[in-house]
Amino acid sequence: MLIDELTPELVCNAIVNARAIDKSVRSKDPFTGNPEKLYVIKSFTDDGMFIYTKGKIGKLENREVLYVLISSKRSTD
Repeated sequence: MLIDELTPELVCNAIVNARAIDKSVRSKDPFTGNPEKLYVIKSFTDDGMFIYTKGKIGKLENREVLYVLISSKRSTD
């Protein structure tokens, strides 16, 4: 995010504006080694910036939450 000068607000804005999850990717949790799904979201911010974000859906206090990974960046698509 820092290299592409993205703020957490811009990333959140792109996720909120997303029409759908672009794709899901199988991965392993780096801490436990358990399989998990990562979701790729490609979307625009309100000011037209196209952002590529990876995240996973996890549980926090019995609620589903989206964890956004550090790999958010300006999309080259």
